[in-house]
Amino acid sequence: MEKTYQPQAIEEKWYAYWEEHGHFAPSGEGEPYCIMIPPPNVTGTLHMGHAFQDTIMDALIRYQRMCGRNTLWQPGTDHAGIATQMVVERQLEAEGKSRFDLGREKFLERVWQWKAESGGTITRQLRRMGASVDWSRERFTMDEGLSRAVREVFVRLYEDGLIYRGKRLVNWDPVLHTAVSDLEVTSQEEQGHIWHMRYPISDGSGHVVVATTRPETMLGDTAVAVHPEDERFRHLVGKTVDLPLTGRQIPVIADDYVDPEFGSGCVKITPAHDFNDYAVGERHDLAKINILTPDAAINEHAPKAYQGLDRFEARKRIVADLDELGLLEKVEDHTLMVPRGDRSGAVLEPFLTDQWYVRAEPLARPAIEAVEAGRIRFIPGNWDRTYYEWMNNIQDWCISRQIWWGHRIPAWYDAEGHVYVGRTEEEVRARHNLGNVPLHQDEDVLDTWFSSALWPFSTLGWPDETEALRTFYPTSVLVTGFDIIFFWVARMIMMGLHFMDDVPFREIYIHGLVRDPDGQKMSKSKGNVLDPLDIIEGIELEELVAKRTSGLMQPQMAKRIEKATRKQFPDGIPAHGTDALRFTFASLATTGRDVVFDLGRAEGYRNFCNKIWNAARYVLMNTEGHDTGVAAEDVKLTVADRWIISQLQRTELRVREALDGYRLDLAAQAIHEFIWDEYCDWYLELSKPVLNQSDDPALLRGTRRTLVRVLEAVLRLTHPIMPFITEAVWQQIAPLAGKQGDSIMTQPYPVAEAGLVDNAAEADIAWIKQFVLGVRRIRGEMDLSPAKPLPVLLQNTAPEDRARLENYDAFLKTLARLESIEEVTGEAPESAIALVGDMQLLVPMAGLIDKDAELARLDKARQRLQKEVARLEGKLGNENFITKAPEAVVQKERDKLADQRSALEKIEAQREKIARV
Repeated sequence: MEKTYQPQAIEEKWYAYWEEHGHFAPSGEGEPYCIMIPPPNVTGTLHMGHAFQDTIMDALIRYQRMCGRNTLWQPGTDHAGIATQMVVERQLEAEGKSRFDLGREKFLERVWQWKAESGGTITRQLRRMGASVDWSRERFTMDEGLSRAVREVFVRLYEDGLIYRGKRLVNWDPVLHTAVSDLEVTSQEEQGHIWHMRYPISDGSGHVVVATTRPETMLGDTAVAVHPEDERFRHLVGKTVDLPLTGRQIPVIADDYVDPEFGSGCVKITPAHDFNDYAVGERHDLAKINILTPDAAINEHAPKAYQGLDRFEARKRIVADLDELGLLEKVEDHTLMVPRGDRSGAVLEPFLTDQWYVRAEPLARPAIEAVEAGRIRFIPGNWDRTYYEWMNNIQDWCISRQIWWGHRIPAWYDAEGHVYVGRTEEEVRARHNLGNVPLHQDEDVLDTWFSSALWPFSTLGWPDETEALRTFYPTSVLVTGFDIIFFWVARMIMMGLHFMDDVPFREIYIHGLVRDPDGQKMSKSKGNVLDPLDIIEGIELEELVAKRTSGLMQPQMAKRIEKATRKQFPDGIPAHGTDALRFTFASLATTGRDVVFDLGRAEGYRNFCNKIWNAARYVLMNTEGHDTGVAAEDVKLTVADRWIISQLQRTELRVREALDGYRLDLAAQAIHEFIWDEYCDWYLELSKPVLNQSDDPALLRGTRRTLVRVLEAVLRLTHPIMPFITEAVWQQIAPLAGKQGDSIMTQPYPVAEAGLVDNAAEADIAWIKQFVLGVRRIRGEMDLSPAKPLPVLLQNTAPEDRARLENYDAFLKTLARLESIEEVTGEAPESAIALVGDMQLLVPMAGLIDKDAELARLDKARQRLQKEVARLEGKLGNENFITKAPEAVVQKERDKLADQRSALEKIEAQREKIARV
């Protein structure tokens, strides 16, 4: 083994080896276990959320593979309709062109060309993360096989009466000229106004006042609504009011939708431009007057004075005209939620258009029942409430998009506008005897989520009855974030039940968001985004600054982010390696909670990798070329050997239970504690007296066998979380432990053996540890060199203590660095004291320390701590800091104060003890 741990060298080597040898493919043996990767958008790169999610999935897959399951982790990417089209349209814009200059066919060629060039980014990142996906089965949602499945589903749903075309309100993006899903809407608080307008009652008996945040939509009003039990307006129901500026009269209607306590109690109803008003309009059979063009300008259905004006320009003109007519009662400042398209940033409009819809309610009923019956289980279980709430109130799903990149809707029209749905134009002509009647295909494409909803079975070859489909459907678990339960998870369940007559997965593991150390969501505008590959491979400061500030429109924001980045990472980000990042994610993977990612934790696990590497080098130096007892029967085990073997069994049990319960954090904790605290810090040290001092061949064989066998087993235990370092070390250790195989991936996962649990050995080692730690604590408190041999006096020893002293004298003297151990009776000299059970362990202080120098050192430390305590108390006593700083930041300062106070108390106690010498 190399002297130092170099992650990049071993990671690239071993990933290539695994892939070349087909270790990611299903074995064909054992019970099937399958995970479908949530397909990342082909437009982007993997961010911290992806890396976190992929770590969880890969750990589960590697664990189940080693448990003998027939595993498949299905990879692939999503064509991401709107996002991808926007990328290519921006490229064309830079060339002074638009997609319309190219035409549909040439534009799509350009998109496919871009996909071919950029599509490798995500696969490279997945490889660097160690993802053991079966690359031979990689899928893309626009592959011909998946496109065929999409057409098949559309046609069958249409034939079942579950897809229809209708004129309804959608979220409309006036920049992209398409309907967008609710998921693509970002609503944010913005400052605006409420305009209170007077609508004259047609019979001349006065007026009503209505309020709106969008005055331009009044041109499409078709009613004014009041609550049926509102005494103030009951007499107006059935009358009409004059709609200002339009020359139209509209009715006053009564509807429970109106809140009589809000505003004037009168509400303008614009069915073509408001989702709530649309529902009111349906109940009262009101006309739907669309007054906007697809560009969000005023169209021909509005008065000529406003036609052609942009909606916001029309707003100003309308407000001015109302004011001039004396119909503007008042204007109030108002904070409102403004819906914007997440791709274009444009303010979206509820817009009345012809779209294709899926009838959701018939599909939702069995999907609800599947979760209620326990056929699908959410982890953690509380997410089923969120699922039920949305599914029980589900609306029909608008599946058409007015863009070119995507699955084109398999519907054709004749000159009279009759629609024919089929898998191909040839099928349509044959089925409907259309001969040579001119037909044109629907221009729209399907919502990206439509093809994603089929992912669990379309990737396995459906609609064909493939072996993969029979073997791996239903899949085992879906690993995903809570934010797409509605948009993806629920739709996969609905489609899976309808087309496969079974659920698409048995369990749904919901993980949280990855946040920064202050608990903030990671975003480009906050300047707190981390690229997982930068943590793995490292990045120079200037490159990191450029990366974080590129694309920011506001110079002030870019300057702020640059300053924060230089302060946070003055030396850039060093390389941590994949295993350290994966172990960091695993240690944070509690079920369902958001993850606070701190680079300091990753640095700690980089040190953990070093610890494993150095431990392996120690083991190899002491076992290579020696008899490791693999074949010999004459083997003796020390108490330390029996203890570490016993601890290994307990750890194996803890880790398996944790992984089976999706608690990667508990698995990582158990592994870390065993390797660092037990194996490295204690067992390797306990092995030294035997290896360096014993001349008993059986004892030497026993210790060498234990060194290699325990390390080999714990490498297998750790492999699902840290695949690279475990493989590299296992290759060296396995032959010495009597293990054969070309990769750790093909080895069985460790199973605890109850018969190897040794309570007596554990009790003895616990006593040894207490003894050694007592001496080490005294050294620390007295600032005594670890290399200085110390005399130890014992008082109040029990027979059991004496027996252990006799048996384990070599361990105690080596680990605690002692020159002598003696029992004393009567009065002992002034000593530092530690307890080992009831036995007193004394280190005489006379002659060991320079009293004056030690008091001076402690005084200096005390002054420093007193200053820090005073500073923190002042900060936490500042009301502004407490109220304005994030809770996580305030808690961090409170924890610091508690630590500093505790340290100060220890210094004071130590000073008193020294002063008595």
